[in-house]
Amino acid sequence: MSATLSLPAAIHLAAVVPAVGIGVWQLAARKGTRPHKLLGWIWVLAMAVAAISSFWVSKAGGFSVIHLLSVFVLFNLVSSIWYIRQGNVRAHKKFMVGTLIGLAGAGIGALMPGRFLAITFLS
Repeated sequence: MSATLSLPAAIHLAAVVPAVGIGVWQLAARKGTRPHKLLGWIWVLAMAVAAISSFWVSKAGGFSVIHLLSVFVLFNLVSSIWYIRQGNVRAHKKFMVGTLIGLAGAGIGALMPGRFLAITFLS
């Protein structure tokens, strides 16, 4: 079985790949620094593109549990930005980590049998 990559899926994948690397880096890096803030905004943008583009990436035109994770990610992004602007670093951190967990969950779902990544990389 071969897989083809649609334009929305290509946009989604192009946003997800850097988001994974930046997200892991952000967890390990020193917080509150200029690079942390800059990479944080790049990560938020990549995650927003990944989450929004996911609504056009579906098998047989329907939505799945992975799409619920996209809603979760968008909510967490907005919440984390709101909390850091309020000075609540603890809540910001919780929502950002939650967003990264959402990314990991979607990645696991994308590797399920029959999905593009599974067909491409695990076959």
